[in-house]
Amino acid sequence: MRAWLLPKDSDGFDKLYMDELPDPEPGPGQILIAPKAWSLNYRDFAVASGKYFGGAITEPSIPLSDGAGKVIAIGEGVKSVRVGDEVQSTFFQGWLNGPPKFVPALGDGKAPGMLAEKVVLEEHGVISIARSLDVQQAACLPCAGVTAWNALFEGGNPVKAGDKVLVLGTGGVSLIALKLAKAVGAEVIATSSSDEKLEQVKALGADHVINYKETPEWGAHVRDTFGGANKIVEVGGTGTLEQSMTACAPLAEIALIGVLSQGTPPDTHALMFTGSSIRGIFVGSARMASDLNAFIDKHGLKFPVGKTFAFEEADKAYAYGWGTDSFGKTVIALG
Repeated sequence: MRAWLLPKDSDGFDKLYMDELPDPEPGPGQILIAPKAWSLNYRDFAVASGKYFGGAITEPSIPLSDGAGKVIAIGEGVKSVRVGDEVQSTFFQGWLNGPPKFVPALGDGKAPGMLAEKVVLEEHGVISIARSLDVQQAACLPCAGVTAWNALFEGGNPVKAGDKVLVLGTGGVSLIALKLAKAVGAEVIATSSSDEKLEQVKALGADHVINYKETPEWGAHVRDTFGGANKIVEVGGTGTLEQSMTACAPLAEIALIGVLSQGTPPDTHALMFTGSSIRGIFVGSARMASDLNAFIDKHGLKFPVGKTFAFEEADKAYAYGWGTDSFGKTVIALG
């Protein structure tokens, strides 16, 4: 089979290469899937550069956590999955439900990676694809989709109709969160530095948009113009967190996801003034992934795919996904 790999001690996605590997076979309790689509996340660039949790990869490794396709073989004792099932991967293979369980995650150089024509996973390391999605859309969900779901609907303060939700930027998590929030009747405020991308975000349903280059104090703008946000999908990190705290409505929640921007530690006084809280998000469990797909089918949701590349062009997909023109999820697909 063909597979894309990163070498030992990889320090950038430009080191990605394709190779021929023996076909894997499922052992007891395992399944063999043939992915037909994959998607990129910010963490995949961190893995490639050696800056993900745990540092540089220690042996040649297949990257990516996100893939969707068909089950083509099952190992001894497998009961919950059948040959022919259409499935998507789960980010943490060992976190099925309950409190966070941070076992190795797919594509991190320690657990299996998805960017291959055949992949062996554990029986409970996949869930069924949502009926309303095609395989490319389903491949966008294992990391970004579950992260957005966790941010909006888990914890003690799930988003509801009439809430104001602030999403930062136009990456996969933010755009999926936008669609999920709109499905329950929330009001969505979105930011970007590109007017062109803001127009695209409005077309997807955002109620209000802010160019943060033109409005650098966008947190105060959200507070003063809209009365603050009840939920903030904080994908930026330290560099944007203080603005997000300023943007809080009373008793708001910041779902802290991101490491995209760096800055000095923020002043936390704004949280005291609104009684707001910060909840850390690290993707989510298989149960959350199943709940997300049930929600998608209930509401008949579709998610935009930014740009699609052929399997043979995975290196070009990485280059595009890292660039400033990318919007939403960058997808790799078999013809």
